[in-house]
Amino acid sequence: MRLERSYGRSSISQARSYQEIGEFWDTHDLTEFWDQTEPAEFEVDIESEATCYPVETSLSARLTDVAQRRGVSAETLLNLWVQERLGAATS
Repeated sequence: MRLERSYGRSSISQARSYQEIGEFWDTHDLTEFWDQTEPAEFEVDIESEATCYPVETSLSARLTDVAQRRGVSAETLLNLWVQERLGAATS
């Protein structure tokens, strides 16, 4: 979000920072200001940068357990292990 209107403030909340914008919208409802809004156009790229592979439930549980003991997410641990194996397989 750009803060460019009226001396660097957002248009509706008149906030000067993202924190102030958040605080404003925590206590206000957009329907109160609907007449002050403008249509917006934007594109969304919904292509995922990840590919999902099925993992047996028992393997997933073991993976999660090991990852928790190492203090990382199961996704991170799995990616590290696959990266290691692929590196060894292509050497």
